[in-house]
Order: sequence, then C-alpha cells, then structure tokens
Amino acid sequence: MSGLVAWWDDPASGPENMAADEVLAAEAAATGRPLVRFYGWSEPTVSLGGFQRLAEARASAAIAGLPLVRRPSGGGAILHGGDLTYAAAVPRGHPWGGDPQSLYDAFHAALETVLRDFGVAATRHPGRPRDAGDEHRLLCFDRRARGDLIVASAAAGADGHKILGSAQRRLHAAVLQHGSLLLATPPTVPSPARHPGLLDLVVAASSWDLRELATAWLQEVAARAGGALEAGPDRFAGSRKRVVAERACRFRDEAWLERR
Repeated sequence: MSGLVAWWDDPASGPENMAADEVLAAEAAATGRPLVRFYGWSEPTVSLGGFQRLAEARASAAIAGLPLVRRPSGGGAILHGGDLTYAAAVPRGHPWGGDPQSLYDAFHAALETVLRDFGVAATRHPGRPRDAGDEHRLLCFDRRARGDLIVASAAAGADGHKILGSAQRRLHAAVLQHGSLLLATPPTVPSPARHPGLLDLVVAASSWDLRELATAWLQEVAARAGGALEAGPDRFAGSRKRVVAERACRFRDEAWLERR
C-alpha cells in the first residue's frame, strides 16, 4: 500500500518519545508502510544525536540544567520545547528506504511547497563544505546540511535561518528519521542556544492553525509517496503504552546516555 499513515501524539518525556519512535520503526517494518507521528515534549529537553559526545553537551553553558536524552538517530543536538517534532519510519524496501537523501527531501521539499502556499519563501540549503566544521557544532540549528529548510534574511546571510532539520538511523528492517520544525525557542533558554523560528520570522504565522499546516504538510508527503494521508487510530504512543514503557527504560538508563 502507498501513501502515509500519521498520528498526532500527546507531549511526553524524552525517553518515552524515543521509545515510541523505535516502536514506530518496528511497525513500519512489520506493515510495509511509511508511518509518521508528530509530538511534543512534557518539558524543555535536549535530544543528542546518537553519535555526539555527552561530555561536550554537559560542558555547554547554553543548555546547562536541561534534561538530556540520546536519540537513536544521528545529527546535532536539538532543544525541544518550542518546536514541532516528527518521527518518520519507512521499511528498508521502500523507495525512500534505500537512499538517505530521498527521505530527507520527501519531508523537506513537501514543507517547502506548503509554506509557499502559506506565503513563506522557504528554500532548501545546498549544504556547506566539510571544512565548514558543522560536525563539530553541538546544536543542530547551528549546522547546515543539504536539504535543510531555511528562511532567508539579510541578517542571516547566505545560510539563512534554519527552520527544519532532520536526522536518520538505518535500522535492520526500517529507516527512522527524526525532524524538528522550529517554531520559537523557549524564552528562558540562554542566547547561545536560541534560534529564531517561524513565529519569530513570519508575522502571519502567529495566526496559523498548526494542525492545519501539519496536515497540509503530511498530505503533500503522502502524495509524494504515491497515495493519500491516512489518520492512525487513537494516539500512537497512548495505544501502545506497555511496549513504549518497556523500551523507555533503555533511554532512561545512564549507560545509554553515556555510550558516547
């Protein structure tokens, strides 16, 4: 079957969210369909990329005191609390499962199209050269990778303001992709970790219906997958509490957080 099955979940803790995303990947592999869930966070939390050094995060004054969770996916650290987070999972045999960039582009190009309909001229960044040192930058929104969605401004220069970034993990039977659409940084966050989001950059965004925007975004992704958008029954994590709780134990374990 083509298209996309989507859920909109309640806010949860970092370990619960990461566990639910792994369950999502397992179900994508079992059903043979692309799946996605949007969700929030029960408190401002920093998710570290799976390969980032914990010592670097703990030494950063910009995120000091914030809860940390390690994602199974790669990429840079993301400060959650003022963003809309998604997890997408596709079977390895899906056309998007064979090439990492194709799954990035499916979501990023779709939002680029939808934001244009909302009157926002967002574009995809071509990516910076390796000698730009992005891999050494702790925070995802300080980096620029090929396909990152940006909004241009004179103050930001050629790199623009990044509003959407994603990272992947290729599992045995599925590909799991995390993404963060930045809306606004929580006001209590120190300035080095603050990045302007859609609500800061686009005056009209304050009047938007976020669910309407997200639905239009996913409809566009589903169309690119060759089908329609299908709403998943109930809440994804809420209807799978037992298995999510079991998997969340690993993400709460210091051994997982300290693995790098």
